[in-house]
Amino acid sequence: MGVGGQQTEAAGVFSWEEVQKHRSRNDRWLVISRKVYNISQWAKRHPGGSHVIGHYAGEDATEAFTAFHPDQKFVQKFLKPLLIGELAVTEPSQDGNKNDFETLRTQVEKDGLFKAKPLFFCLHLTHILLLEALAWMMVWYWGTSWTLTLLCAVMLATSQAQAGWLQHDFGHLSVFKKSKWNHLVHKFVIGHLKGAAASWWNHLHYNHHAKPNVLSKDPDVNMSGVFVLGSVQPVEYGMKKIKHMPYNHQHQYFFLLGPPLLVPVVFNLQNLNVMISRRNWVVRFWTVCFAVHVITYISKKKGANGISLCEFLESHWFVWVTQMNHLPMNIDHEKNRDWVTMQLQATCNIEKSFFNDWFSGHLNFQIEHHLFPRMPRHNYHLVAPRVRALCDKHGISYQMKTLWRGMTDVVSSLKTSGDLWLDAYLHK
Repeated sequence: MGVGGQQTEAAGVFSWEEVQKHRSRNDRWLVISRKVYNISQWAKRHPGGSHVIGHYAGEDATEAFTAFHPDQKFVQKFLKPLLIGELAVTEPSQDGNKNDFETLRTQVEKDGLFKAKPLFFCLHLTHILLLEALAWMMVWYWGTSWTLTLLCAVMLATSQAQAGWLQHDFGHLSVFKKSKWNHLVHKFVIGHLKGAAASWWNHLHYNHHAKPNVLSKDPDVNMSGVFVLGSVQPVEYGMKKIKHMPYNHQHQYFFLLGPPLLVPVVFNLQNLNVMISRRNWVVRFWTVCFAVHVITYISKKKGANGISLCEFLESHWFVWVTQMNHLPMNIDHEKNRDWVTMQLQATCNIEKSFFNDWFSGHLNFQIEHHLFPRMPRHNYHLVAPRVRALCDKHGISYQMKTLWRGMTDVVSSLKTSGDLWLDAYLHK
């Protein structure tokens, strides 16, 4: 059947039952466009990492494959040696909305909605650099009084948050036609402007997009026992009498452990680990460049206070924007849902406005972003009505909220999950 994925021609016809037997760590098959591939050995060499491709072992990976790979013909040369057969004609496609979604994606591609506007991203980068430059100039010319320190911290936090959305654009290959240019600029923006590793971000974020809100697969819902999320995990923890934290109070200690610590502590430690363990000299170079900026600033009186406050503010900004689209949504174990249903159950949108678009980096259109991760963000609002029509046709919930409700739902969902845990802990 093609040991290690070395066979070059289709060797058989398989049922879904047969394909689904091969989903262990050392034995992985998947399906793309009804072709069956043995990725058991090759997964370790996958440029996106073995985890993200391994999540689809035993499943139909067609939509994920299309969503993440801009150059389909280039990738086919890697797939060809892994081909071992195809699905039987009598076997259905796992993606229930496949035909309609493929039609939608083909149409928006024809309409040019996957083409980026260079001026948009140039202006976005310019306003980031202007904020950074203005903050540094204020420090050098007018000193670091408490008032100026606070003002500079706000400006730097704004530039850092906006740089975060910009690196996100390049990381998703949505700016340039050629992937190599997106990767190159991504390393500059996330490394030089933010002091983080592109490889670290790619690993976490592509796993999130592949299986959003799926426990044990999406790193964004791996809370290391600090929080319990959704309606399933809290009951499981409660029944097993797991009490790492007083989860019935997690909606309260979230304000102490979530927004204040994610960027200054968790992300910095994770990036430090990447720099030390992987010995990536490109990452180290950009990090040193970023560190020069930081050291220059903290060399001034109260400079360290300004940098700390900047990270504190940026962390709050990042957490609220990213969590309001996902945390209140369905969080569960793997259910092998089709692409559209899986993404819609794990995401919701925030109303469009000039401020909401800017504040969230257009991630207020989280649904469209998850369905079309390579689409330039300035086109999300154009495809949104078509996505909503598709959801209405198939009876899939398309949730739209105000910015305030999105934020309050984060807290209320944590409280609901905590109450479920307490009930199961005491009574089950």
